[in-house]
Amino acid sequence: MDSQEKQLEATVLAPMTRTSRGWYAWTAFLVALVATGFIAYVYQIQNGLAVTALRDQVIWGLYITNFVFFIGISHAGTLISAILRVTHAEWRRPVTRLAEFITVVALMIGGLMPIIDLGRPDRIPHLLLYGQIGSPIIWDFIAITTYLTGSIIYLYLPLIPDIALARDRLRGKIHPLRLKLYSLIAMGWRDLPEQRAKLERAISIMMVLIIPIAVSVHTVVSWLFAMTLRAGWNSTIFGPYFVVGAIYSGIAGIITIMYIFRRVYKLGAYLTEKHFRYLGYLMLVLGIIYFYFTFAEYLTTGYKMEEGEKFLLEELMRGTYAFPFWVFIVGGLVLPVLITALPWTRTIPLIAVASVLVNIGMWLKRFVIVVPSLALPLLPTAWAVYTPTWVEVAITIGSFAGFALVFTVFSKLFPIISAWEVKAGWEHAPAAQIAQNPAPSYAASGE
Repeated sequence: MDSQEKQLEATVLAPMTRTSRGWYAWTAFLVALVATGFIAYVYQIQNGLAVTALRDQVIWGLYITNFVFFIGISHAGTLISAILRVTHAEWRRPVTRLAEFITVVALMIGGLMPIIDLGRPDRIPHLLLYGQIGSPIIWDFIAITTYLTGSIIYLYLPLIPDIALARDRLRGKIHPLRLKLYSLIAMGWRDLPEQRAKLERAISIMMVLIIPIAVSVHTVVSWLFAMTLRAGWNSTIFGPYFVVGAIYSGIAGIITIMYIFRRVYKLGAYLTEKHFRYLGYLMLVLGIIYFYFTFAEYLTTGYKMEEGEKFLLEELMRGTYAFPFWVFIVGGLVLPVLITALPWTRTIPLIAVASVLVNIGMWLKRFVIVVPSLALPLLPTAWAVYTPTWVEVAITIGSFAGFALVFTVFSKLFPIISAWEVKAGWEHAPAAQIAQNPAPSYAASGE
């Protein structure tokens, strides 16, 4: 094994054997936030949804906003990774592991939100026993569980060679129980040619299957709204609109997490400026498409100015919900597009800032989709008022902390860069190219 491969293995395995005080402090902080959210949920279970701001009129609030948001960013990983594999984009190799794990964690956290919103989790079996196939909620349940199952498989398959790497290289450096776990889930991997051929075939099958499943999931989520005769929801554009928005926020999520892990674990040699720039291009294209869909949605409703739509647009443009709406437009669309479009702002730190702005803006966009349409009066009475309580805020913060906590723990258990895929990329790359630039430095990558 040459020095290049040794350096790669040492880099990807280092977080699994060395733990700093900062990691423990950060983990303790996240655990505290998750525990606070759990306490708030127990309080909600004991006292009912009366402790939230959800009422007969505004029946969905932060919980469903979080649900749509997390299901959206779940498209980042598996869908983007699958598309890049299908198109044989060689630059994808160091990014795929993080992208695929985003999908699994986001689906796990997002899938909890409707249960929390339900108020009576003991009635969940009724959905399975007595659910009507004509209900979009049943479609949602089927699509999400199918997507989660496929995403776990799609994450696990490329993990097998790297789990075997940890099994072989970390013997004597980690606890024997962890070593036994790696030996079990590595499934006897020895990097034999027939094993690699079977693995590549299985990954190819999954990446073809996962793309239509991913598209169907957020299309079905959009139908929860579009199938309802309410101002702001009664739209035929919601299917593609939600899918594009999901991929847009998903790419932003990948960039943000890439930047964090790049800084924390010193991965600048593998998560280079090229990866941020290429993902920035994708985010730029999706941002422009999403801006077009947003413009088309509000133009068509605003031009006709039906009574309910008129009230809703006035509240969005200059009324109660004007602040989150315009923060979404400016911060979530205009600024990220400008940052990634202009060459002199297309640096790693600014692309990361743009990705954060995108996800803040997209969360606010989901909020202005969910709440204002419900607050719109169906009778000639005043608008409903929705102000989230401490319970909803604590559970929301706990859900984001849970997302970060699972990522933090995962990085200590498994390699967050797919070492075997990077090596395979070196095998396919021209030898002269590797010798010329085997591992770009921080200085060469824009930081």
